[in-house]
Formats: sequence, structure tokens, C-alpha cells
Amino acid sequence: MNELTKIIAQTTGSKNSRQATAGFIMAHSELLNNFISICFEIQNPDHYKACWVMELIAYEKLDWFQEYLDLICSKSKMLTNESAIRPLSKVIFLLIETHYKNAKNEIHFTEAQREELVEINFDWLITDTKVATKVYVMRSLQLLGKEHNWIHHELRIILEKDYNNHSAAYKAVAREILKKLK
Repeated sequence: MNELTKIIAQTTGSKNSRQATAGFIMAHSELLNNFISICFEIQNPDHYKACWVMELIAYEKLDWFQEYLDLICSKSKMLTNESAIRPLSKVIFLLIETHYKNAKNEIHFTEAQREELVEINFDWLITDTKVATKVYVMRSLQLLGKEHNWIHHELRIILEKDYNNHSAAYKAVAREILKKLK
């Protein structure tokens, strides 16, 4: 077991632990390739911990993920662990938000990558994922729909249909998104 694998295995759900691991990786950027690989190794029992850390790195070094967009777009749909999907849905939202809102365009998705993201996000929205994931997914799809009207149409249908079956948190974000879609 190498040092990176050990550090990820020892990471706990506490914010201090996750931040310490994120700090280690940011201080050792040469480990980024291996780290990203671990995030998507679903057979690795600690891959979800790497996803937790990925979210924290994204807050500070989002541009680091530009070269990994193909991997993120192609491998995200394979994740099944909710503890991995939730932070990844947040990372994807941050990437999409930067793609559409940042004048410097530090993050640039290809059309094919955006299509994969639409598929992933709709899958997460209609399957039995937790509310936090669905919240990021709704926001991502609202942004992705700026280029393709059909996304907003489908998103509206799903949100209106599922509205009464979800928590107050889901409903609050659904209302916010539905207002933006009008």
C-alpha cells in the first residue's frame, strides 16, 4: 500500500481529516493522477473517501480538474456508492458553473462531455439518490439547459411530477429552479 492509498484509507468523515488529506494532495500535486484514479476505482473500498477530498480540492484548485474532464464525464455514471456520488455531484456542479459563468473560461467542456453530463445528471435525478445529490443535479441541469431547451423542458416535467414526494429541502430548490425555468 503506497502513501497516498494509506492516507486516503485513514481519512475519516470529519472535516479536519478530509481537509488534511486535501492539503496533502494540494501540496503534492504530482499525486493528482493517482488520486483521481482512486476516486473512480469502485472496487477500492475507500474510493468514496477520495471523492470527499476531491470536493474540498475543487473549492481551491478547480482548474486542476480541466485535464480530467473526460475521465470525470465517462466514469461518474459507474459510481454506485452514495458517499461518492454526493461529493462528485458537487464537483460536477462547480465545474459546470465555472464553464458557464467564468469569463476566463478556466473550465471548458466539449459538446460530447456536456452530453455525458446531461445523461449522468438526469440519471441521478430520477434514481434513488439522496437529496443533496439531487440539489446539485437540478442546478447543473438548469445551467446545461441554457444551450439545449429540451433539458429545461424535461427538468421541469420531472421536478413538477416528483415535487410532492420529496423533502422540504428538495422542494425549496425545486421551486427555485422552476422559477428560473419560466
